[in-house]
Amino acid sequence: MKGRESVGGCGRVGECGSTRAGRVRGLRSWLTTVNARAQGAGSDRGSATVWVVCVIGALCAVFGVLLAQGEAVLARHRAAGAADLAALAAADHWTEGGEAACAMAGRVAEAQGSRLLRCAVVGEISDVTAASAAGPFTAEVRARAGPAESVTPMVSLAPPPRSPSPAARPPGRPSPPAPHATAP
Repeated sequence: MKGRESVGGCGRVGECGSTRAGRVRGLRSWLTTVNARAQGAGSDRGSATVWVVCVIGALCAVFGVLLAQGEAVLARHRAAGAADLAALAAADHWTEGGEAACAMAGRVAEAQGSRLLRCAVVGEISDVTAASAAGPFTAEVRARAGPAESVTPMVSLAPPPRSPSPAARPPGRPSPPAPHATAP
């Protein structure tokens, strides 16, 4: 029986015998060898867990950025609404005087969850600045209100209109008439 090879880690044929204990020892030895090879250098065991943790961390970071951006937008919208309503309230009460109109604007801004930073009433036009906070963000918004005829834009981004030169007009179109000055 010298020609038989060892089975399951048993050295000689009679050493492990054909008992159940011998077979279990042989299986354990084989499993230990397989596990040692699987956990050796270059093994990928557990790498999926690392990738999942990295993806979850990245998703949490993106969610945190979106949440912060939402809070900033919320603060801006609250401040804009409060400034608009406060300016309308001040413009509505301009006849009572600047202080009374600004006091009304302050009450309206407080009712909106904001605070009034600046208020100016000149004639029928009110100009207010309100601030609102949401989380770590604070937004300040300026609003003006008054009659449509008297409100002029603060800054005009468009260039003033030019009258076309006579050379640029298509042929056959007459020049517009010159304005006439009337004497009183």
